[in-house]
Amino acid sequence: MNKLRLFTVVPAALVMSLAITQAGFAEKPEIQISRNFQPDPLVVKGTSRGTVASNCGNITATPTQVIQITESLPYLRLTVESQGNPTLLINGPGGRFCVLADKYSGGKAELSGYWQAGKYSLHIGNSSQGQQSYTLSISQQNK
Repeated sequence: MNKLRLFTVVPAALVMSLAITQAGFAEKPEIQISRNFQPDPLVVKGTSRGTVASNCGNITATPTQVIQITESLPYLRLTVESQGNPTLLINGPGGRFCVLADKYSGGKAELSGYWQAGKYSLHIGNSSQGQQSYTLSISQQNK
């Protein structure tokens, strides 16, 4: 009897766990990037709600966006614009990078260059606390 109960409880718990996980992924779908993707630039809008103070500004504990680059790209540019001072923390196969807005980028957080294939977690934040609307632009065009 106990074995039968265990087998009915475990699958139910597994199904609930998968349902919760799928719901979390549904909120922030992974963006697939490959050579010559369209439209270019790809634009994603959102609100930074950074509650974790870090060396890269006030960021979220979980990624704001996840990008899967399907093949190495000789050039890719990520740009974050907002009313505040945007920050961008990138965790990926090549390491961890923090990008802060500055006067040279016109108040945008921007990183460009060679990107190797893999999954990248983006934490979009702000140098000050509070919520800020942002626009993330992903492009293969070299200004």
